[in-house]
Amino acid sequence: MEDASPRLVRATQLPDTDQRGFAFTAVGTAARLNGALTPELYEVLRAAGPGRKSIAVNAVDDTLTFVPFRDLPPWLKWRAVYVTVRDKLEGWWLQGEDAVRRVWQVVRRG
Repeated sequence: MEDASPRLVRATQLPDTDQRGFAFTAVGTAARLNGALTPELYEVLRAAGPGRKSIAVNAVDDTLTFVPFRDLPPWLKWRAVYVTVRDKLEGWWLQGEDAVRRVWQVVRRG
């Protein structure tokens, strides 16, 4: 991992967006295979931004999935908590919508 890390860091800074996308895919794959990333790669992910529209969104998601929580840097731990809470709230919202839709269907029939 330490051998590939400098190359991945350089690749994530290439001017071509497609090539940078492949580099971030490789970062996500490194997280999957190794269960960890180097501090430099964590900084690259942080600089790219973990948001939904970021080029690094899949790499961040892979990192959150395959790197143990205790091994994540503090900023990524906060991201993990945020994503977990957001997903739970979204799930509850969708369940509520389904319940309202079912009640409305029953009321319309009756």
